[in-house]
Amino acid sequence: MISRDHPRYHSLIQREMITEAWRKGILADSGMIAHGRGEAFDYLLGERTTEPAAKAIRAAAAALLLAKNPVISVNGNTAALVPGAVVELADAIGGKIEINLFHRTEKRVRLIEEVLLENGAREVLGTDKLLYIDDIKSPRATASPDGIYSADVVLVPLEDGDRTEILRKSGKTVITIDLNPLSRTSRKASISITDNIVRAIPALIEAVRELEDLSRDELELIVEEFDNLENIRETLKLIDLRRYNPEL
Repeated sequence: MISRDHPRYHSLIQREMITEAWRKGILADSGMIAHGRGEAFDYLLGERTTEPAAKAIRAAAAALLLAKNPVISVNGNTAALVPGAVVELADAIGGKIEINLFHRTEKRVRLIEEVLLENGAREVLGTDKLLYIDDIKSPRATASPDGIYSADVVLVPLEDGDRTEILRKSGKTVITIDLNPLSRTSRKASISITDNIVRAIPALIEAVRELEDLSRDELELIVEEFDNLENIRETLKLIDLRRYNPEL
């Protein structure tokens, strides 16, 4: 039992969730490594949603509300940490949920589908009838014809850079959640949210509800005014300043 008074309480709870998902077969071994890498960046960010992240979340919410066919891509880490929040976000934007895995096995697909359905998902794509996306050189090249393949806006939490780049080249708006602001995923995405997924998805839900009554013109202006590379630069400046003052 982890005491709520422990200064690392939330981080330790997330570790337990990741470890449990690995034990159940939801998470691949490398997913644990990826979580640890993200945790290190979260330390540098102060384990909170920064101002640049909040800007990106607002722009992402506007882009999702503007979308004709928004899709949320789910991997093992996402299913381990925020399955209920993913379902809630999909409902809020009228979007779809699709499983997409690098280390794909039928067992993992089935287990993640079960987790999402248990958390209220009415439909989960990415389990069968998949098409290949041209030019992607990884096992994540497959996509559902009704989901990511035909989506105009894709939210890809904890994504790999090659697919992000190809999805952008195919004309899609790609929103990522990645704690590493220097990753190819962050740099190639349309909108990069440099934040922990356990904070970012609930914040996205809140932002969607805040913006859902705006006109299309107002939503488009929010997206147009967002500069992803400048936002990443602001994040890196904040990390650098925290070297001298960790309380920032």
